[in-house]
Amino acid sequence: MESKKPTVMVVEDEHLLLKAIERKLRLNNLNVIACDSGTQAIDNLNKKSAPPDAIWLDYYLGDVNGIEFMQKLRQNPKWADIPVLVVSNSANPDKVSKMMALGAKGYLLKADYRLDTLVLEIQSLINTKRQKQNGQ
Repeated sequence: MESKKPTVMVVEDEHLLLKAIERKLRLNNLNVIACDSGTQAIDNLNKKSAPPDAIWLDYYLGDVNGIEFMQKLRQNPKWADIPVLVVSNSANPDKVSKMMALGAKGYLLKADYRLDTLVLEIQSLINTKRQKQNGQ
């Protein structure tokens, strides 16, 4: 059983929300890489030797949207297996289907979920990924 504390990259451009998500994840025994833009997230991924266990992605960022971010993410084979949970203020069927086609594991509306529930969702993605890696 892997004992390393999982790492979640949070990509959210609303500063107060980013801090709240970061705090909640840390309280749930997760390491956090907080990024307030898509560019910062990609730069951070380029600098790290190991990718995060999951990415919590806001769809609307100041510099890119979720589709552009996912396209950049999927261009690098080292990042192809990172599960991405999109947490956004809006969702239309076309946007959701495009994000899922690009490999997002879930697309949730912020208004429909409490932060505690979203943390459980990201933990579930990490657990599923680890089980697959361990051949379970």
